[in-house]
Formats: sequence, structure tokens, C-alpha cells
Amino acid sequence: MVNFGHVVTAMVTPFTAENQVNYPVAEKLAVHLSDHGTDTLIVCGTTGESPTLTWSEEYELFQVVQNAVAGKATVIAGTGSNSTQEAIIATQKAAKLGLGGALLVVPYYNKPPQEGLYQHFKAIAMAVPDLPLMLYNIPGRTGQNLKPETVARLAEVPNIVAIKEASGDLDQASQIRRLTPPEFSLYSGDDSLTLPLLSVGGRGVVSVASHLVGEQLQQMVQDFFQGQNQSATQIHLNLLPLFRALFTMTNPIPVKTALNLVGWNLGETRPPLCPPSAEVVQTLEVVLRDLSLL
Repeated sequence: MVNFGHVVTAMVTPFTAENQVNYPVAEKLAVHLSDHGTDTLIVCGTTGESPTLTWSEEYELFQVVQNAVAGKATVIAGTGSNSTQEAIIATQKAAKLGLGGALLVVPYYNKPPQEGLYQHFKAIAMAVPDLPLMLYNIPGRTGQNLKPETVARLAEVPNIVAIKEASGDLDQASQIRRLTPPEFSLYSGDDSLTLPLLSVGGRGVVSVASHLVGEQLQQMVQDFFQGQNQSATQIHLNLLPLFRALFTMTNPIPVKTALNLVGWNLGETRPPLCPPSAEVVQTLEVVLRDLSLL
């Protein structure tokens, strides 16, 4: 079974004051995360602002992060696209870099039917048969839901090994678990649903909050699997205000702001994303102080 671990961080992309990718800071952040609870890093996913990165910037980030955490954490490349051919080319390039896997988002805007989604992901998988692939279902952003029955068909493809399930629907997550083999890994795409999803057969979380509380999240998951349910629940409840605060505006605006507040110099988000409101900053400051992070 491919092991991406329990805490997978969807890493932010640092920018300079001129809004260029800040590769040295990306390297430092990747090492910091791998030292503080993160098993696997996803580079250039939604939280990494992939829609406003060029492919050349992304390939450079893949290599920088891979070199930074080699032997410490796995690196997954965000190579999804709403063009099957484009996704194939990007994933093939990622495979040649020796990365640990690729994250493939449901095609956005063109809203393919379920058969189109199946053929899309299968075609990518067949083009990189030795690279482990994680599906990424986030209908709130893509406009299309990858249904459990389609996930079950895709789980039969040997190198499609996991899904980041960010529909926010525990019934759907349960149905995915029911229809897929045990070795197919189910990850929560929402920090606040990690603990509930573990209870229906999830393996862990693709996390935003792990930028700030990776060790606590790792402890929560470990406690759950060791039968320490009260401890796991208490960690979840303690972190719930942070989970909520990080989504008071479009991700990754709040998490980048929070990281800057605690001392990182990650720059702002690229347009069309914008700086946070004063209210969001204030909310984050309160939550970070309550958790002794500020």
C-alpha cells in the first residue's frame, strides 16, 4: 500500500514583495513543515494558488521542495487540469522528477459527466503507471461532484491510490469507504471534518491548519488510531476555532495571513485573490493568541 501518512499539508506558495515565487522561503517552509508533524507535502494545490502559477513556476517548486525534504517527507505535485491532455503532460513531467505522487483535481468549469471524469482520470493514470495518484474532489470549487460509484471504479486502477474528499459530506465519504478496498486511502479535505471522517474509515487529512498546528493534528490522528478517543476529541475541539478562522475568507488568504502574523514572510496572495479584511485579521489574531501561537 502506498503510504502518504496521516497529515498531508497542502502547502502555501510564498511570494516576494514583487509577487514572484519566493523559492528560498518555500524551501524553508517545506523543511519546517516536515519537522512539525507533516508526513507529505502537496505542492501547487488549491492552497498553493495553482490557478495563478505558471507551469514553469510549478515545476521549479516541485524540484525545490523535493530537494529540501528528501528523506524526510513525501512530495505530491498538483498536476490537475480541466484539459485531460494538459494534465497528462504535467503529470508525466512530475513523474520524471521522481516525486512521490500527483494530486488530480476534478476538471473545473467544463463539468464533465461521471463517465467523462472516469475516462479523464484513467487516461492520466495509464500515462504514468508507476506514479501514485490522489484524486481531489472539491465540488464547491470545480462545479462538479465526483460520485462514490465513480471513485470506486477509479480505485480499481492500480496507481489511483487515494482521494482527498472535500465535498463536506460525511455520507458521501462513508459511501466511498464502503465501495472501495481497504488499501485505498480516504483523506479529509476539511480540517474540521478530520476526526469524524476517521471514524468512518478515513486515513488522515489534507490539511491547511497543519501549517500552524501540524504536531497537534498528528497527535489527534495517532490518538484516534490508538483508541484514545477522548484525547483525540479534545484536540479537535481545541483546534476547531482555528479550523473555522482559516476559512473566514477564500483559502489561502487566511492561512497566509496567519503565517505572516506568526513570523513568516510569505507575501500576499496573487490577484484575483486579495488581502484580508481587518475583521479577518482580528479574528485570526484572537485565535492564534488563544492557541499560544502568537
